[in-house]
Amino acid sequence: MKWLIASDIHGSAYYCRELINAFEIEKADRILLLGDILYHGPRNDLPKEYNPKEVISMLNPLKEKILCVRGNCEAEVDQMVLDFPVLADYAILSLENNIIFATHGHIWGEEKLPPLNPGDILLCGHTHVPKCKEHNSCIYMNPGSTSIPKEGSHHGYMTLDKGIFLWKDFEGAAIMEYRK
Repeated sequence: MKWLIASDIHGSAYYCRELINAFEIEKADRILLLGDILYHGPRNDLPKEYNPKEVISMLNPLKEKILCVRGNCEAEVDQMVLDFPVLADYAILSLENNIIFATHGHIWGEEKLPPLNPGDILLCGHTHVPKCKEHNSCIYMNPGSTSIPKEGSHHGYMTLDKGIFLWKDFEGAAIMEYRK
């Protein structure tokens, strides 16, 4: 199964369209969203084409394809308008002999690692910075931000296919790779 992994859309209709286009080009089976879907948050400027209602209308038709975890900007009102679950603090995915602990990153993250085993992956958004770093207890990965990248990073996403994680920009260029 091929996954497209993204975080921090923050209500940008423009970058949500880019993400859905990437999903189709990648021929991914599922989308994993790591939170902060609709609201831009008080610390961020408004992203390009900020329009949460349009983001809702683009994502809801894909509800069977989306697995999502709660970001620090999600609220119960978001669940009232989105047709897929968005309020779980984390999701666990199986990856060969290890697990992927997918979460937004504001509770568990690189600075506060959950109890994992070596080879397990902690997959977070939140910082808006793409990253892959091995720790003693796990491998920390972040796809960066779809709409509001920070520290000079790109607008983009990740894919996971056959144990290979690829970080990509919306032009399809591979930025970073990790092989499990």
